[in-house]
Amino acid sequence: MRATIRRAVIPAAGLGSRLLPLTKATPKEMLPVGDRPVIEHTVRELIDSGITDITVVVSGDKSPIQEHFRPNPALVAQLRADGKSGYADAVEEVGELSRRGHLTYLYQHGPYGNGTPVLNAARNFGDEPFLVLWPDDVFVAEVPRARQLVAAYEKTNAPVLALMPMAPEDSRRYGVPVVKEDLGDGALRITGLVEKPKPEDAPSHFAAIGGYVLTPGVVDELREQCRRFQEDPSGELYLTDALNAYAARRAVYGQVIEGRWYDTGNPGAYLIAQFAHALAHPEYGPALLRLAREHSDTA
Repeated sequence: MRATIRRAVIPAAGLGSRLLPLTKATPKEMLPVGDRPVIEHTVRELIDSGITDITVVVSGDKSPIQEHFRPNPALVAQLRADGKSGYADAVEEVGELSRRGHLTYLYQHGPYGNGTPVLNAARNFGDEPFLVLWPDDVFVAEVPRARQLVAAYEKTNAPVLALMPMAPEDSRRYGVPVVKEDLGDGALRITGLVEKPKPEDAPSHFAAIGGYVLTPGVVDELREQCRRFQEDPSGELYLTDALNAYAARRAVYGQVIEGRWYDTGNPGAYLIAQFAHALAHPEYGPALLRLAREHSDTA
């Protein structure tokens, strides 16, 4: 019987070093995109996709994340007493996300690498498949990215990676899948990932963009990677290595996601995400568009 996906992991323990000094005192996950922090976009995407148990893996300096989602009845009551019902509703609704998504927090422990938070969280998942989404992505789509990934898993009963088409010159920025077969409707059978290849060495014109459905078999590969690290602590624990090891023996799929992806992990990408989100806002968009046109006319 195929398991229903109800769990997700958000790895949120990183330093945000590419955004320093902006992230010196503020976790990168709490930087705003529009009128909400970037991690809230991810949480909402998961909840809108039917996920009912979200584990956020954090480090010791990420308490603002917990504070943001924690219900605050005293603040809500004060706002209502002051006649600020709109603000009260907004604060109350964010706190409600914690209940709807059953948000829990886990402190990261283990070797360096993006496989560690996944392995930390998966210890509590048993034999269930689960989603992994990074907290510095914003995805705008009619059907949420997470829901598209879940639908792909339900067709394949195998690990699934989120993919998007890329320009050849961008291959140095991404993991690029080795495509074995195009199954139609954006579904691809893949046999591995090549990390940041030169354009001439890229095995396909797709980029892995940081969304996954993982199965217990991939978690087993992560455990093996961790065991090797304990024997030789010079290594790092990366999800790509576990997926490549798994794909060498069993089926792994990619799903080309319909929508627009914004990465906020570096200054340029963060500014683009901010600008795009503001342009799409019904209140702020027209004023920002006028400003952009005025700047273009005087440039």
